[in-house]
Amino acid sequence: MKMYINGNWTSGASEMDVVNPYTGQPFETVPLAALEDVERAIDSASRGVVAMRALSAFDRYEILMRAVDLLKERRQDLGETITREEGKVISEGLLEVDRCIQTITWSAEEAKRLYGETIPLDAAPGNEMKFGFTVRVPVGIVVAISPFNFPLNLVAHKVGPAIAAGNAVVIKPASDTPLSALKLTEVLLDAGLPAEAIQCLTGSGAAIGDALVSNPAVRKVTFTGSQEIGERITHTAGLKKVTMELGSNSPLIVLPDADMEKVVAATVQSGYSNAGQVCISTQRAIVDKSVYADYLDALTPVVESLSTGDPMKDAVNVGPMVRESDAERVENWIQEAVGAGAKLVTGGIREGAVVRPAVLADVKQDMRFSRDELFGPAVGVTPVSGINEAIKFANDTRFGLSAAIFTENIDDALKFALEVDSGNLNINGGTQFRADLMPYGGLKDSGMGKEGPRYAVEEMTELKMVIVHRS
Repeated sequence: MKMYINGNWTSGASEMDVVNPYTGQPFETVPLAALEDVERAIDSASRGVVAMRALSAFDRYEILMRAVDLLKERRQDLGETITREEGKVISEGLLEVDRCIQTITWSAEEAKRLYGETIPLDAAPGNEMKFGFTVRVPVGIVVAISPFNFPLNLVAHKVGPAIAAGNAVVIKPASDTPLSALKLTEVLLDAGLPAEAIQCLTGSGAAIGDALVSNPAVRKVTFTGSQEIGERITHTAGLKKVTMELGSNSPLIVLPDADMEKVVAATVQSGYSNAGQVCISTQRAIVDKSVYADYLDALTPVVESLSTGDPMKDAVNVGPMVRESDAERVENWIQEAVGAGAKLVTGGIREGAVVRPAVLADVKQDMRFSRDELFGPAVGVTPVSGINEAIKFANDTRFGLSAAIFTENIDDALKFALEVDSGNLNINGGTQFRADLMPYGGLKDSGMGKEGPRYAVEEMTELKMVIVHRS
């Protein structure tokens, strides 16, 4: 496929392969954008800003709703594209398309809700003849940098609100998974978005990322990815608005009164979907000692029943990781934890880019498995004594994106909600829950700002204060 710049589908000076993670074979090519392509894209987006200003809120709503209809028509192709380029099983690929449809629908609705408010200036002394109100206006150009693990819906979470708010947007999709973003760009153009209101640059972020985010014409950067890259972007961007959706190593706390069947189901869903390549995957199960053995006994056979292999086959539960090098990293982390005293209960065997879902017991807090983000299909289990130690362990990390607890005790549940340092807190549900309309974002090194169409629109607009001086 070609990239989209300056109102045209265009090639680059060179190309890169898009590789199927399961077969390891290339099946498509995309251009490698260069620095001159960045300049062309930003210049075009500047004209796109003018075109977007000419659209009414209802115009933007209609464009996005037409895009929803096209997404529904192209659902199968988009789902298969996600599976081919990212590796998640086809049922998850199709589910991602469905979520994208919802994200764009909610974004369309937000186009009609750019509210201001009246400000009672006469509440301050001497201002009896002053009248004030606020208006919310688009920032201008939004740069949207998306990750590989949700190559369609996480693009939609950036592009949908940007358009709803009246901005032009420049997309930089992940190098491994550019096709879904290109196809979403095509959908939006077919739906009637002005030709220069969107750009989609493919290729290496290392080559063009700094130029994109530091360009003074760009007024907003929204990024989902690693903490290391997010920190670099924040330093490079300069004085502009940024939203950072970064990593995590999400804890799931299991107390003695938990419903074990629900706990196991949530662990499996949150720990192993998309081969664990979700920033809110359950990585750490923190289990009260009184039910520790019961939890492992219940979890192990369910994990062992998960089938791995070709993600295009309906019967497969867990597909490959996006790169074989990532599968090797997960394998090494597991072996390192075992060497430090953890017990490999099941899984962990690697075949190419596929890693059998793993459960590790007796994982210690000082192990890398507990400290950093694994981003793979393995859950480490740690015993604790009571709610206080569980919360201490949950907070003993630089991350804070999602956490969960299973308990029937309302006091323990509220203590968890109030004391755990995390942006998303799940009571009797898994860490990987996300409804696409909710405010979503992390604390600490997991980022800043919120996604979810309503909240992203606020991040992608500016608030202006208008004062009328009456005589």
